[in-house]
Amino acid sequence: MALPKRVKMVEVGPRDGLQNEAVTVPATVKVELIERLADAGLPVVEATSFVSPKWVPQMADAAEVMARIRRRPGISYPVLVPNLKGFEAALAAGAEEIAVFSAASETFSRKNTNCSIAEGLERFAAVCGAAKAKGIRVRGYLSCVLGCPYEGDVNPAVVADVAAKLCALGCYEISLGDTIGVGTPGKTREMIKAVTQKVPVEKLAGHYHDTYGQALANVYASLECGVAVFDSSVAGLGGCPYARGATGNVASEDVLYLLQGLGIDTGVDLDKLIAAGEFISDFLGRAPGSKASRAIAARRR
Repeated sequence: MALPKRVKMVEVGPRDGLQNEAVTVPATVKVELIERLADAGLPVVEATSFVSPKWVPQMADAAEVMARIRRRPGISYPVLVPNLKGFEAALAAGAEEIAVFSAASETFSRKNTNCSIAEGLERFAAVCGAAKAKGIRVRGYLSCVLGCPYEGDVNPAVVADVAAKLCALGCYEISLGDTIGVGTPGKTREMIKAVTQKVPVEKLAGHYHDTYGQALANVYASLECGVAVFDSSVAGLGGCPYARGATGNVASEDVLYLLQGLGIDTGVDLDKLIAAGEFISDFLGRAPGSKASRAIAARRR
């Protein structure tokens, strides 16, 4: 299969990337980061999540962030919601797109959301119904598609089944997450092949963590399978609070460098993206986690 000519990059740094940072990132910094990412040309910038501050203190300022961002035409600013209460808070804050989440592992689902996969889907049925009534778009996240920290290998047939159920709930796109970064290109292709038996490839996105250094290889394998949407996190921010040792999402700068090298259009400006990564990395007091960013910065010196 020929590689896609255009790819949609979904930036998850402001939410998935920052949610586990020990240092509290003030709303002003989050808003500046979101503005810089939008200015770089990213078509989707996941802004925040409406979860209980008790569980994710970093996202306690969700409503403030949503109130302060300058929304640009043609750019989506989705927010994560865990339940109907979170959806109502997101709606009140002016969210126009939400994301819900499930898992391909029962144990991970219970650790992450304190309920089974089926119970979680039932909870989100109400959220998706309410979103549809309000004209709010819903995206679905599916965790542990290539491995689970508790159960090990995950059956691709289970991934396909849960992805199909999220699709049936009304999710316009399903993001397939290698939450602990154990996937390899062969397993990635096998998983996508199983999922596309039940969900059109046009509705799929790849979300790969780089724990074992395989994220870019998995992006390429996904491109070969026809996937044309990828989640990534500026400066490689992020991890997972329920998966010990899971490092950050693949860095947006590295994904963009790969895509540019393949002649694939994204509409994203690499220099501006690198600058956004340097901005948040400077605030956090460390070097960007992107190899492309560091290499380009070194070349400029």
